[in-house]
Amino acid sequence: MGYIDFLSNHGGRLLDGAIITAEQTVMAILVALFLAVTMGLMRLSSNLLIRGAATVYIEIFRGTSLLVQLFWIFFVLPLFGITLDKFTAGFLTVGMNLGAYGAEVVRGAIISVPRGQYEAAIALNMSAYTRMRRIIFPQAIAIMLPAWGNLFIELLKGTALVALIAVTDLMFQAKQINSSTFLSVESFGTALVIYYVMARFIITPTMRRLEAVMSRHLVRN
Repeated sequence: MGYIDFLSNHGGRLLDGAIITAEQTVMAILVALFLAVTMGLMRLSSNLLIRGAATVYIEIFRGTSLLVQLFWIFFVLPLFGITLDKFTAGFLTVGMNLGAYGAEVVRGAIISVPRGQYEAAIALNMSAYTRMRRIIFPQAIAIMLPAWGNLFIELLKGTALVALIAVTDLMFQAKQINSSTFLSVESFGTALVIYYVMARFIITPTMRRLEAVMSRHLVRN
């Protein structure tokens, strides 16, 4: 079978899988961003309880395997009365895992904003919330965007693990096609190219565009 014939016979399934992968990635990014910002700010809290809760979350999800976390959330949580469908369990786990890494990116970006910016905001009699919203966080976003670009690519690749709980993503479809045709090069080679295209031509340009927008915004302000 030639490669054109392979795509003709199985391209539709791979495309369907790529769509599921894209959906998993977008949902996981939303979860990761929310948790990263929330936990990153909590890590900077002067309240020991709030800071401790964020630290526990970050250490657990950074210090354990994403695969183990996925199995825990999908297979173990039902034993405690918490049952999630496989699609939700997939993006939620990936998002929570990358959110832990992102929280440290957020924290590091915020504390790297020059001290003079804090002092100037205080001199203008801004409240802590206003300082963070108008002065500190916009500058921190510009600092953290390059790191987030890398994390989003890692997140995309991490979604491949959801195939292990039968989410019909790109990797699941590639494995199924390979099992029935034994065309490993074509099946996994096509999946590899699709993952690369999504990372190189969607995530990377988007993040670079955001970096440029934030740079112009900071210059104007």
